[in-house]
Amino acid sequence: MRVSALLKQLKIAPETVLVIQDGTLVPDDVLLGDETELEIRPVISGGSGDANQPASKCRVCQAPSVIKLRRHNAHFCGKHFLRLCRSQVVQAVKDYDMLKPDDKVLIAVSGGKDSLALWDILLSLGYQVDGLYIGLGINDYSNTSRSFAEDFAASRQQHLEIVDLHEDYGFDVPSAAKATHRPPCSACGLSKRHIFDEVALKQGYDVLATGHNLDDEASVLLGNVLRWQNEYLARQHPVLPAREGFPKKVKPLVRLSERETAAYCVLTGIDYMVEECPMAAGNRHLAYKEMLNLAEERSPGTKHDFYHAFLRSVEPIFSAEFQGQKESLGKCQVCSAPSPNELCAFCRLRERVKN
Repeated sequence: MRVSALLKQLKIAPETVLVIQDGTLVPDDVLLGDETELEIRPVISGGSGDANQPASKCRVCQAPSVIKLRRHNAHFCGKHFLRLCRSQVVQAVKDYDMLKPDDKVLIAVSGGKDSLALWDILLSLGYQVDGLYIGLGINDYSNTSRSFAEDFAASRQQHLEIVDLHEDYGFDVPSAAKATHRPPCSACGLSKRHIFDEVALKQGYDVLATGHNLDDEASVLLGNVLRWQNEYLARQHPVLPAREGFPKKVKPLVRLSERETAAYCVLTGIDYMVEECPMAAGNRHLAYKEMLNLAEERSPGTKHDFYHAFLRSVEPIFSAEFQGQKESLGKCQVCSAPSPNELCAFCRLRERVKN
């Protein structure tokens, strides 16, 4: 039985997983032995061809392939797949004017595949990049994810800044969710955004980079379109310029899918946190990802076309509409972060948890 037939028998969409044997990617046309042991690793957050096809070869060099990318209608060997990933990041940086060669870059690191792959790629391209990890206090999950981030930084002799939400600010995500009676993702996102901005500005970084990939951005776009949240659509660009109290923010992975960043980590030997956050269950964007996965399975390239066509043709319209409607901001009386009120949302959250 070939890998493709096994996945079909298990009712698993090939684009949602990587098949791994002894730390190496296994293409979907490989014939399996009766006692072959494989790892089928989910790579799409929230989700998990013909069996007689001939062995595939790399589109570039004709060597045996290790991965098939349906949206590119091509197979790649390990060497040329890694080159493709780096070139996609280079293209995104160029298209959206994300980074300058001498920029001091801070990357938000979670210990997962996307942020670690991005850190590795930016380093390989010659950028000066430090990492920022935020401990969210989510039981063993936070401790484990931190260890992956620390191990990556140590293996490459890179600086990793660590901020612990409980130790440094007096609360964690579970306690915030309980105090506010809101989903944990709400307190998590609010806290991370505040700390990202605070560290980047105080330590003099030119750019803050995050590991949001094509799947992330396409799912957020789908949610915003379904509800016609025009203000959010106006801000859904892979670059947010710096302004008073906010650093420049960029998303260099918007041309790469989750499966591709996971494959990059496997091929480069990057060990990452495979498990999903236990508090993310019920996040509606996971449902949007599942919808897009179904569309992608039937029409490869759907996610890319949906998101990047929006950036080319539609986003400028929404951005222009809200350009002059930005709320004037004062400063939070506690932390001096930009805020329309006496206390910023983060400090209000701290007070609410404390009380």
